[in-house]
Amino acid sequence: MVKDPVCGMIVNEETGISSEVGGRLFYFCSPMCKQTFVQPEKELAKMKKRMYVAASGALVLAIIRAALYLSVAAGAMVVSWIPFPEIPFLSYGLLLFIIVTPVQFIGGWSFYVGAYHSIKHRTANMDLLIAIATLTAYIYSTVVLFFPEAIPGEEKYVYFEVSAIIIAFVLLGKYMEEAIKKKSSSAIRKLLDLKPAMARIIRDGSIVDIPSNQVIQGDVMIVKPGEKIPTDGIVIEGKSSVDQKMITGESIPVGKQSGDQVIGATLNKQGLLKVKATKVGQETALSQIIHVVEQAQTSTAKAQRLADSIAAKFVPSVVSASAVTFLVWYFVMQDFISGLLAFVAVLIIACPCALGVATPAALMVGVGKGAESGILIRGAEYLERSQKITTIVFDKTGTLTKGEPEVTDIVSIGEFSEKEIMEYCGSVESGSEHPIAQAIVDKTKEMNGLVLVLNNFESLNGLGDQAIVNERQICCGSRKMMKKYDISTQNIESKLKELESQGKTAIMVAIDKKIEGIIAVSDSLKESSPLAIVALKDLGIECIMITGDNEKTASTIAEEVGIKKVIANVLPSDKASEIKKLQSEGKIVAMVGDGINDAPALAQADIGIAIGSGSDIAKETGGIILIKDDIMDVSRAIRLSQATMKKIKQNLFWAFAYNSGAIPLAAIGLLSPMIAAAAMALSSISVIANSALLKRYDITSGEEKLVLKKV
Repeated sequence: MVKDPVCGMIVNEETGISSEVGGRLFYFCSPMCKQTFVQPEKELAKMKKRMYVAASGALVLAIIRAALYLSVAAGAMVVSWIPFPEIPFLSYGLLLFIIVTPVQFIGGWSFYVGAYHSIKHRTANMDLLIAIATLTAYIYSTVVLFFPEAIPGEEKYVYFEVSAIIIAFVLLGKYMEEAIKKKSSSAIRKLLDLKPAMARIIRDGSIVDIPSNQVIQGDVMIVKPGEKIPTDGIVIEGKSSVDQKMITGESIPVGKQSGDQVIGATLNKQGLLKVKATKVGQETALSQIIHVVEQAQTSTAKAQRLADSIAAKFVPSVVSASAVTFLVWYFVMQDFISGLLAFVAVLIIACPCALGVATPAALMVGVGKGAESGILIRGAEYLERSQKITTIVFDKTGTLTKGEPEVTDIVSIGEFSEKEIMEYCGSVESGSEHPIAQAIVDKTKEMNGLVLVLNNFESLNGLGDQAIVNERQICCGSRKMMKKYDISTQNIESKLKELESQGKTAIMVAIDKKIEGIIAVSDSLKESSPLAIVALKDLGIECIMITGDNEKTASTIAEEVGIKKVIANVLPSDKASEIKKLQSEGKIVAMVGDGINDAPALAQADIGIAIGSGSDIAKETGGIILIKDDIMDVSRAIRLSQATMKKIKQNLFWAFAYNSGAIPLAAIGLLSPMIAAAAMALSSISVIANSALLKRYDITSGEEKLVLKKV
């Protein structure tokens, strides 16, 4: 039995629908689930093919048109004996018809489908106007080409290029937007990949390997060092430290012994553990995170497109205006051909080519500008929301802090120097694989200290380590370690409390049963964190820190970084709930995080900002991704998003105003379809030129003043 990766139902391998995705075999309970799971990638691929067809056709038309203009210009400048044969109208028209027809019905197919659904649901969108305008230009041109006698008058033009250019422009814009979005199914697949594929369990007195999804409650699992724990359970034998950072956000591995709870998908770092499975399937912590991510992503996927909301009001007005224009010309002016040309001109000049490219043009430039600085923006909806942010919630571990323990203080109590204390302790800790031990060894080497040969090494899980170094007994560890070896800590209690009040872990170093020094280890702040908070406050944004750490440690870090409000002791599944509480207060919330445990909150927030050095899941669920570890990029991303959104709004305004202002001219016959087509192209060029101005935007502008505010 396996779990459907889409709906979560348990599926029989023999009766379920199997499919290989990403090199792994999945089973689905129904064809619909399978379609839902793989459809986004297929749709994007289809759109890409349609875009290539449209772009290729438009490019060929541009080359032909340029060649004709060049030949005419050349003919006017050289002597008369160089022949320039005229191209017959029918031959030229047939050539355009052959080139444009695939663009019209292959490249533009999605617009016709969208227009059909728009009519079916009695709504109006850009697809409807694009479909009407392109089909009108295409059908009118086809009638002129094959049935010229049906069109009165001497001057007859075809407008195939207009149709092809409209389709190519708008389709390119749509593809650019869709291509920069990640699909929610990718995040779910990566979450599923966290769970180990196999589990080693004891059954009938022997050890067997089975798929981890076949573990049942009560099974006893054997987890070796370096292996992931298959499912949630309780330790019944063994001692070890478990890296829970990907689930709980804790920066330092947690000691585990008999009776302690462990979480599925976390990493066993040291000793051999026997774990009794207590939660399986959808009851596990990882499954709950998956569920929260799915729910939050579904709720945030309903954002309306800004351009579509404009088009919903614009389209009916344009269609009505073009129809009224034709009727007035036909019945009042008694001029069918002028009415038809005015009808086409109104539709063409009003066609939202510029409206359709307004968002993706600015988005493309803004995203490119951000990428140059290590900031990735995943879609226009995130830009729109960014200007409304009132509150930013920061995860602590790996976001505001470095996410790795390091030595912050070395205190000499007796006759030994700081370097000697580090050499003795570093030598002992060289026998351990614990992250704190590694931090001490690294600091010893950084101070050019010697890592000496040790003998009789002993690690006391959760307490510390001891060994013989240079014929001296060295004990490094906690109060409990000192108590075990009858070493008094009374004379250093005040210093210990001082360090611990700062949220640091104090390691006592005893040489020959006398404490000679204290080494403090902490998850240090990133250098840019305090200034980043100043930058956000300068934008009028409230900053909050959320963490799974205890209140004392969290408050210490918050005070250092300049954050006043702290939400501590928060479980992974509760982080999204805390975001919801803030949203229920009317706040527009952004979440900044880097770990698996941050994914639900990133998805729930109005904007998720993921640190690029963090997990893939955080990046999948984030709307804005910061490739670097520089927290200053949070404020830069918001300012860039605001600048890009400002350009989008300018583009939408000018595209709308430009086309709307030209409609009356087209309606009274002052704009022929050809001039209307040129004006439409000019509106698109102006939108693109306005977007290009974003390249001059200085993403670090004004930051030198923030340093003074921080001081």
